[in-house]
Amino acid sequence: MKQTAAGTLEGDGGGTASSSAKYILGIDVGSTVIRCHVFDKGAALKGSSSKQVEVLHPQPGWAELDPENLWTQFVEVVKEAVEVAGIQMNQISALGLSTQRSTFITWNKKTGKPFHNFISWQDVRAGELTKSWNRSLLMKAVRGLSSLLHFFTRIDLFLLVSHLTFTTQHISLRLAWVLQHISEVEQAIRDDNCCFGTVDTWLLYKLTKGTVYATDYSNASSTGCFDPFKLQWSVFLCKLLSIPISVFPPIEDTSHNYGSVDAEIFGVSIAITALVADQQAAMFGQCCFDAGDLKVTMGTGSFWDINTGPKVHVSRKGVYPLIGWKIGKELTYLAEGNASDTGNAIKWAQSLGLFTTVDETSEMAHSLINSGGVCFVPSFSGLQIPVNDPYACTSFMGITPSTTKKHLVRAMLESIAFRNKQLYDTITKDVGISPTSIRADGGVSKNNFVIQMTSDLINKMISKPVHTDMSCLGAAFLAGLAIGFWHDKEQLKKLMKTERVFRPQKESKEYEPAISNWIKAVQRSLSWYSQTSQ
Repeated sequence: MKQTAAGTLEGDGGGTASSSAKYILGIDVGSTVIRCHVFDKGAALKGSSSKQVEVLHPQPGWAELDPENLWTQFVEVVKEAVEVAGIQMNQISALGLSTQRSTFITWNKKTGKPFHNFISWQDVRAGELTKSWNRSLLMKAVRGLSSLLHFFTRIDLFLLVSHLTFTTQHISLRLAWVLQHISEVEQAIRDDNCCFGTVDTWLLYKLTKGTVYATDYSNASSTGCFDPFKLQWSVFLCKLLSIPISVFPPIEDTSHNYGSVDAEIFGVSIAITALVADQQAAMFGQCCFDAGDLKVTMGTGSFWDINTGPKVHVSRKGVYPLIGWKIGKELTYLAEGNASDTGNAIKWAQSLGLFTTVDETSEMAHSLINSGGVCFVPSFSGLQIPVNDPYACTSFMGITPSTTKKHLVRAMLESIAFRNKQLYDTITKDVGISPTSIRADGGVSKNNFVIQMTSDLINKMISKPVHTDMSCLGAAFLAGLAIGFWHDKEQLKKLMKTERVFRPQKESKEYEPAISNWIKAVQRSLSWYSQTSQ
């Protein structure tokens, strides 16, 4: 197994595609959908395909993906997208791969066989372990000592550690859980026969028939096992949690030649020239290249990311520092806050029959003056910043005999906007950067009620692009830059197309009674699971 990716591409596609190659594939393996888009040089969408990702729940709170099923769907989606575009595989110049973050797997280095299913970022099996670590005397000592060291040295790394709080979304403690509960993995690590990978690493390994083992900086920085200052896997965290650092893959640039797809898979060898985490891909696809650019992706969850330029933002409120992308000497950092349950809450409501199609929800909400006092708390995976409670429960409150389906739907959409308001306020105050622009994408951004209400609440304009699957476009942009398909970011900016700009239409104070009730509902949903399990 090669431990690093291959060298620089030679010419147009490094000899892996025909001279008529003129398309780029952008593939996004999200939490609920796998998508493949075929783009031409004008960034026009020529063909696409998608399949639903099946999330397994073998136990309450567990969320897993079958790796072989994911791989089969991935190959099918790529083939279908190229067929829909009416082109041949040998016309693809390169592909870029965007993937959900902090979902991981371990496998046998010699055989390639997984030791377990992918453990999703939505999985909360390590909840008790996370709680125990955060409350431990050791962590209190680590934070106290780091705070003291920062006081005397003013080194940002010590400030970051002084506010260190583990969450179930980070891989660190879920991986520690695996080492404690799956003896086969522990033994494989002792035998130097264990590979660890996020979704990008696993797919790269499969695409190259096991010859390339790597990840990129954006994915690595999203794991909770990475040092954003030294740009390497965190020796400190690995020692703290007894995780061998040798288990992690090499880290490469985001826009980079990772090698080529084995010709047996698609009938032709295609260059793999970008790996990127999905939120960072959406940021790049939205052309948020400058410090102060902010985007919100509303898909399975809501993710607010602000470009902080070449500097790591050290938060006191739990805003997470990420690497947006690394391209040669260019290194861009982001600060992020997220809410786990957005699109999946809407999907759940649809499964209950509250509406037939998602498109109806905006019209249903607009048909009412308010939610009739009903509040919805979206918390299937707990509540993240600024609440930070993995044991909060999803709930409807304020239901009366006069409550209708429309009231329930409006309450759900309002909750998304209220969470958006919370995240926006937390991030902008913590980072101290006034956003230069705000751009929305993701499936829920198609809901005009949510976007308009968010614009009202934060009193800012929000732009929505023509296409909302920006992770695919961002992966394609990064892949194209690596081979000269596109020349620079200025050219990419010219390819961006805005469908609509939402401007504030109501004073935010008009929503204050509804927000006040919603905050009460959130408070009453906290610590639910820990209470009922005792």
